[in-house]
Amino acid sequence: MPEKLKHLFNEGVVRSIAADISPHYQQFDGARFVADCMDGLEDLELTQRAMHIAVAIQKSLTNDFATSSRIIEASLGPELGDGDGCGMEPLRYWPHMFYVARDGLGDFEASMRFQYELTKRSTAEGSIRAFIEEYPERTYERLLGWSSDPNMHVRRLVSEGTRPRLPWASRLRAFQEDPAPVIRLLELLKDDPERYVQRSVANNLNDIAKDHPSAAVEVCRRWSIEATPGRKWIVRHALRSLVKQGNREALEVMGYASSPLLTIKDVLFTPTQVALGGKLRFSLGLVSESDHDQRLLIDYAVHFVKANGKRAPKVFKLRELVLPTGGDIILEGSVSFAEMSTRKPRTGVHRIDLLVNGVSHDLGEFEVIP
Repeated sequence: MPEKLKHLFNEGVVRSIAADISPHYQQFDGARFVADCMDGLEDLELTQRAMHIAVAIQKSLTNDFATSSRIIEASLGPELGDGDGCGMEPLRYWPHMFYVARDGLGDFEASMRFQYELTKRSTAEGSIRAFIEEYPERTYERLLGWSSDPNMHVRRLVSEGTRPRLPWASRLRAFQEDPAPVIRLLELLKDDPERYVQRSVANNLNDIAKDHPSAAVEVCRRWSIEATPGRKWIVRHALRSLVKQGNREALEVMGYASSPLLTIKDVLFTPTQVALGGKLRFSLGLVSESDHDQRLLIDYAVHFVKANGKRAPKVFKLRELVLPTGGDIILEGSVSFAEMSTRKPRTGVHRIDLLVNGVSHDLGEFEVIP
């Protein structure tokens, strides 16, 4: 977690939340609330800070959730616009999301009303999951209704809140085992006009593909028939992980032949020995052996040496192209061995494979030296 992100929940944000609530609850002790929030806050990470503030919110209000949630609703700022995404500012409402997940489970209707208003200002994708697990049928029925809501942020919650593998949230194991209920919701959103919602639908399907690849491919195959431009975008984005893995069914849905006819020639690595911190450049020729044009998705997999001495592949995008009959093109790429936050390069013998429509072609090995 980036250090600077957790500091979004600082004394300034705490005081702004206090200023929001104070006009709507006469008994609110702003000084006590700020003191409770700041006690131990510095030692906590992002989500811990949000939960810590949520506990302070509960302590500062009434013991009746329906009453307290009305007070917080009144303290919320203006609704988000219709832009694609909402930036970092709505993160300030994360404590409110943790508050309803923690304290609202005993009052379904008040919690649904609160999350409906909250998601229009920030998100309730984390909190709605607690209600999916506690009240699966009632929450599902509410999500069905929200799928046609005029507010795009409410419609997005239907998809984002039901993602089986939503980042920074607990997994929805029931939906991992059986994604059919989620797919029924996504069917209602597949032609949503907003890219913000489309992206969530695609990410949800991408989650499903990690546990049920065939089910995700079948959905995308159906959706590809007479698809609108928005639905085509969803399908492409939803299949991205399967395409990267070379899944033949996913590639076929995307229009890539499973067995392209071609020859690889003149593979060149420069240099053949790469120093840590340096960069390898490679090039190769691709020659068509087909009597018709071939649509090709070309990636490359670098088999990096890991800490245990074994190699593991990481796939990178290279090109998408149509190779005409008798076509002969040159492809070029590079691999950086600079240290990154996501990857530490190591010495040893590495390998590169070219992936053409999911078919792997060994380009050869090279050595990384100190």
